[in-house]
Amino acid sequence: MDNEKNKFVPEINTKLREKIVKVPEVIYKASGIKILGTRIKSLLFSTDVAIIQNTNADSIIAVYPFTPQLSIIHSILEVASVPVFAGVGGGLTTGERSVQIALQAELLGAYGVVVNAPTKPEVIKRMYEVVDIPIIGTVVSMKDDYKSKIDAGVRILNVSGGANTHEIVKMIRSEIGKEFPIIATGGPTDESILRTIEAGANAITYTPPTNGEIFSEVMEKYRKGQEH
Repeated sequence: MDNEKNKFVPEINTKLREKIVKVPEVIYKASGIKILGTRIKSLLFSTDVAIIQNTNADSIIAVYPFTPQLSIIHSILEVASVPVFAGVGGGLTTGERSVQIALQAELLGAYGVVVNAPTKPEVIKRMYEVVDIPIIGTVVSMKDDYKSKIDAGVRILNVSGGANTHEIVKMIRSEIGKEFPIIATGGPTDESILRTIEAGANAITYTPPTNGEIFSEVMEKYRKGQEH
């Protein structure tokens, strides 16, 4: 086991692609979730195609606060070289519209679809009957009736409870056991990510710095005459 932990991992970079958005190393302590044969430990929470193209995350979770559109899903799938989990609504956009967006996302190549916390079990049930890829159900509080979502067809839970995320994960683990797959937001620090993993999360969602924040650092180096 010690040998497994201390294995040397060769790393190859190129001059033009050396600067990428890297997920925190601590995420690799998670067990991961095997989805359609691919083991996933990290999910990059972004819809920015430039960042999606330049990251070492295992996958992309593309959820945004607008009505889901196939043009956006298609653009992300076109750019991403890793599995994409596409948001298909469930709050403002719901019912048959969400179901059809989920089907189209599958046909375009998504690895899974993400439904928002307010999604009704009957919508999830209908979606489960139509799509073949896993449905990921979002949980945002201790009061969320996540069990009815699982009964309706949710295959993976996505816990996003802010500062309470690790507590929600811990509660869910105590109620449904060790085997049901859980994705969770890890927070801004290695300590908060590790706390979420130890609470029972199998994979971690990482929110990267924005394009503007990254570019600001680059421009500051240019002003000082340093290389990018």
